[in-house]
Amino acid sequence: MTDTDLLIVGAGPAGMAAAATAASFGLTVTLLDEQPAPGGQIYRAITGEGATRGNILGEDYLSGTALADALASEQIALIPGATVWQIDEAGWLAYSQGGVGKRIAGKRILLATGALERPMPIPGWTLPGVMTAGAGQILLKQSGLVAEEAVLAGSGPLLYLLAQQMIKAGSPPLALVETQTASDLIRARKHLLGALRDWRLLAKGAGLLSEIRRAGVRRYRGATGLRLEGQDKAEALAFRCGGQEERLACRTILLHHGVVPNTQATRALRLEHRWDERQRCFRPACDLFGATSLECLYLAGDGSGIGGAKVAETEGRLAALAIAHSLNKIDASVFERRAGPLRSARKHDLAARAFLDAAYPPYAESLQPADDTLVCRCEEVTAGQIRGYAKLGCSGPNQTKAFGRPGMGPCQGRYCGLTVTEILAEANGTTPEEVGYYRQRFPLKPVNLGQLIGAGSPREE
Repeated sequence: MTDTDLLIVGAGPAGMAAAATAASFGLTVTLLDEQPAPGGQIYRAITGEGATRGNILGEDYLSGTALADALASEQIALIPGATVWQIDEAGWLAYSQGGVGKRIAGKRILLATGALERPMPIPGWTLPGVMTAGAGQILLKQSGLVAEEAVLAGSGPLLYLLAQQMIKAGSPPLALVETQTASDLIRARKHLLGALRDWRLLAKGAGLLSEIRRAGVRRYRGATGLRLEGQDKAEALAFRCGGQEERLACRTILLHHGVVPNTQATRALRLEHRWDERQRCFRPACDLFGATSLECLYLAGDGSGIGGAKVAETEGRLAALAIAHSLNKIDASVFERRAGPLRSARKHDLAARAFLDAAYPPYAESLQPADDTLVCRCEEVTAGQIRGYAKLGCSGPNQTKAFGRPGMGPCQGRYCGLTVTEILAEANGTTPEEVGYYRQRFPLKPVNLGQLIGAGSPREE
């Protein structure tokens, strides 16, 4: 029995845009998200307290209000607080809400599950007081809390945005410790001409840097040897920069060196995944409209490849357009007429991506951490242990589970998977593509027997 035309997992920019677009074509839509309200990470709390902090969070954040408002349609059913733990290629999914397991079916399923912040394993990264930059933003958006006496470390434009927001909130960071180098910027110059097509984005970045400079926030560029010092909590960030040893005493360290697609569900569905050398991550295979090798399944947003909020929104609309066409809700002429401008918008908003990826690469010492650095924090497995498994003949992440349980903790490999792949590839003299990734299985999240029973038999009619 089909309950709805379209099931969407994830109420970030891609999911919200897809829901509104599909509803405009007459599709019935059910939108599920783990958070209590729509918005995803980028627009978190946009329908609540976050909207009152627009002077701190900025116009880009407030633009999510229109997407959230568009969900007020009789065609759209929003299910907040829903943890999806199984998806079937037959067109149904199981989820838990309020501790109760449920099941719902649809003619099409769109995964808009977004990205995960790339973990940054450095010595001491598991100490209390160490968070990701994304976590710092969550505190600000959802609760209005700003980390005090904080150092931001790593690479990527998110660090500049967060620094600016902290400045506006009256608690500027003590310093920015950046790992990208002058050589990275030189390599990125070959992409500059393309990036200039989206010159407004580059101008926005320059504006962020100008505000940071005016606020007197120190910047260290080309930092290496990052390590966190402290016993029961983080007390300082130590590193090398410009040939000198530096040590910054602080209360909080916010780490960031990029985001990667959340591929847990697409892995469990056995979709093909390809290694993206530029972004140092795997991405599921799909076409421009998000169509996959499974007839009922589509993808949109950062879960299919990192592009940012505006690209995610456009991809959500493209996927909804394709789904409406596949269900005969619109004819070919409408499809082509609406698809053209969306394709152009997506191309424009991706213009600077190659430049940004080259200018702000992941921190190399976190891709290949020192032997005594924890890689799998759930099972307390170090980088040296992973290399030891390689010497014993371990060629892939799934074998490492038998050797020492990495990837078998509560996160199911979400945060150690790519690091394990990189370490094994280096140790065995092969490529990440050949090494592969953890094999994922449903359920995607912990689920108890009562929730399984509540969701019903997978094959009941």
